[in-house]
Amino acid sequence: MAGGAMSVVWFVARMALLLPLLVVGLLCVGVVYPLLSVAGRCRLNRRWSRLLLAVCGIRVRAAGEPILDGPVLYVANHVSWIDIFVMNSVRATAFIAKSEIRAWPVIGYLVAGAGTLFIQRGQRHAVHAVSEAMQARFAQGEALGLFPEGTTSLGDDLLPFHASLFEPVRFAAVPVQPLAMQFRQHGKRSSTAAFVGEETLVANLWRVLGSRGLSVDIIYLPPLDLSVDGAPAMAQATESKPATQTPPATQTPPATEISPVTQTSPNAKAASAVAPRAVLSERARHAIARGLNG
Repeated sequence: MAGGAMSVVWFVARMALLLPLLVVGLLCVGVVYPLLSVAGRCRLNRRWSRLLLAVCGIRVRAAGEPILDGPVLYVANHVSWIDIFVMNSVRATAFIAKSEIRAWPVIGYLVAGAGTLFIQRGQRHAVHAVSEAMQARFAQGEALGLFPEGTTSLGDDLLPFHASLFEPVRFAAVPVQPLAMQFRQHGKRSSTAAFVGEETLVANLWRVLGSRGLSVDIIYLPPLDLSVDGAPAMAQATESKPATQTPPATQTPPATEISPVTQTSPNAKAASAVAPRAVLSERARHAIARGLNG
């Protein structure tokens, strides 16, 4: 049978399985999710994502040591709508994503129901609102996923990173773990699954579901060094303070005067000890680039 005809057969067979699965997913988001605990939603999210990938004929191979407990910010390259489900198949993750994804048919509703934080690009107040929401999620011990390129690419290289959403990490003091996703077909690097440019979701589904031998290597890289100039972050904050000395009595300020340093919140002190967001962004980009080329 010709290759084109086989693609049609695979597409029809997989779509016949995918449509009922999507209906189940929509029901879970609308009916089941509100009744479950956070842990219950995470388990359901992970299992459903694994089943979705299996139905689409996509094999996932994980490498490295992912942080599976407690708050973490995963920072990844972005190739396709598939990325979200690949990461969720390892650990349930809430994502920070561009607001356009909310409008994607079916998938937009699913990822919104799964806790995705949507951001309108180019609006400063939107970044501030998402930053506050990120800190609230971290406080609950959740994993968040960030695609700092801001859009998808073919997967063989990285676009420039947007550093603004690294700021909440400085205040929350959570680990940042870069990860690289390599898409393959029959064992060779491939852009078959890439969802880029003006391509429609329907066209991408036609190509992905009609293909054979697709796989994704998800490579968890070591967490970033959050320190300033390579020195341990909190240690540097402590060591940078001069030793406390009791001033002469004649120099003691009145009791009504409070030094600005003593008014600094613990979170602000932690943030000042962590590398600037632009530095964290570059460290993540370099780590992912090494993962893609490894």
